[in-house]
Amino acid sequence: MRTTITLNDETHVFAGYYAQARGLTLSAAIDELIRKAQTALPTAPPEIHYSPSGLPMFSPASGIITAEMVKSIEEEEFDPQAFA
Repeated sequence: MRTTITLNDETHVFAGYYAQARGLTLSAAIDELIRKAQTALPTAPPEIHYSPSGLPMFSPASGIITAEMVKSIEEEEFDPQAFA
């Protein structure tokens, strides 16, 4: 079937690279990618838990986030020039 589609620039570039790497035409590459997406296994939605006050919480299986972990991330992301 012949049809015309509009792709955003990033999608077009990705499909072009994919087609070139696989030795396909752009149409064949897009067709292959769509078919792969159709057969991909669906992921289960995350299980959301709520506190007694109604606040959504991470699943207990997610692990514990410690103050040290938060401090480490804050130190990595801190840019003193942004506050000068």
